[in-house]
Amino acid sequence: MIHFFRKKRKRKLRKTLEEWKKILTPEQYHVTREKGTEAVFAGDFHDSQKKGTYHCVCCENPLFSSEDKFDSGTGWPSFARTHNERSIEKRYDYSFKMIRTEVICAVCEAHLGHVFPDGPKEMTGLRYCINGTSLTFSQEMEPPKP
Repeated sequence: MIHFFRKKRKRKLRKTLEEWKKILTPEQYHVTREKGTEAVFAGDFHDSQKKGTYHCVCCENPLFSSEDKFDSGTGWPSFARTHNERSIEKRYDYSFKMIRTEVICAVCEAHLGHVFPDGPKEMTGLRYCINGTSLTFSQEMEPPKP
């Protein structure tokens, strides 16, 4: 007998646009719910060197590790890979007369940014170009000194 196993999917978090407006700042709402883009070099995370995990601002889903973050020179936080293969989903984006791959949160479907095939070859070759506005950050705690 052959068994087929499907990847366990995360449960979707659904809210109305009015509910999101009550939870998010106007800029967070614009970026995550209206597929906006923050201004270049404007976010808190584009040049951050802190160690930890980046989460979705809407639902706290872990998305990226600081270990996979690199300076792409674009002015937005860039990552070579996701926290795990189920953290995000990808969709084709045909806006602005371009074909791109949109990155969204797998839990709440927040717009995060786009992924491009021009990342560091020594890592994955991918560049997840993410709006810092769509992220929160939890810093790793250093162990106490003896």
